Amino acid sequence: MIDAVWYVAYGSNMHAARLAWYIGGGCPPGGRRTYPGCRDPRPPSRTLPVSLPGGIYFAGESLAWTGGMAFYDPQLPGVAAARAYLVTVEQFTDIAVQEMYRPTGDTADLVPATGAAIDAAVADGRATLGPGRYETLVCPGSRDGVPMLTFTAPVPASAVRCRPPAPIYLGMIARGLRESHGWSAGRIVDYLARRPGIADGWSPDAVTALVVEALDAG
Repeated sequence: MIDAVWYVAYGSNMHAARLAWYIGGGCPPGGRRTYPGCRDPRPPSRTLPVSLPGGIYFAGESLAWTGGMAFYDPQLPGVAAARAYLVTVEQFTDIAVQEMYRPTGDTADLVPATGAAIDAAVADGRATLGPGRYETLVCPGSRDGVPMLTFTAPVPASAVRCRPPAPIYLGMIARGLRESHGWSAGRIVDYLARRPGIADGWSPDAVTALVVEALDAG
C-alpha cells in the first residue's frame, strides 16, 4: 500500500508559505478563507521543481481570492511549471479535502476513497473523486519510485470560459515560480502572460508590473 506521494502544485501552492496554511491551518494574509489544516502538521519531507506535459489555465471563481483559479490541462500545448512536495497519503487527503471545499468531517471517510483513487490514477493516469473543481486526480508520472499526483477540473480549458486571476493570487504563483524554479522575473512574466485567462484579461505590461512587485515583496 502506498504511504507517501508527491503532491504536485502548479498554482499558488508552489509558494511554500501558501501551502503551509493548508498544512498548519489558519487564514493567509489577504485571503477570505480560513483553513482547518492537516491532522499531521509536519512540513513536507522533501520538495523539488517539476515540469508537467500540458499547461495551466484560469477559470471559475476563487472563494479564497476572487478571480479565476488555476487548473492543469494535460491537453494544452507546452509544459506546465510545478512544484512537488513529498507528503503522507493522509496529508494528501487532508489537502484534497481543503482544495475541494469539502467539510472537514469528510476527511476520515475520504481517506479510503483517496487511496483507491490514487491506485486508479497510478494505473490509468487519471481518477475521479467527485464532479467538482479539483476533484479530478491526475498522475503525470513518478519520481524516485513515488507517484506524483495533482488535482484539476474535470473538463479541459477548451470547454470552459477562462477568467483572469486576482492580483494577490497571481503574485503568489509568481513567488512560487521564483522559489521553486529560480526563474528570473522576465521568464516568469513570459510564462504567465501566455496562460489562458491571463492572456485575455491582463496586458503584458500589467503582468510585468505585478510580477516585479510580487518578487520585490518576497
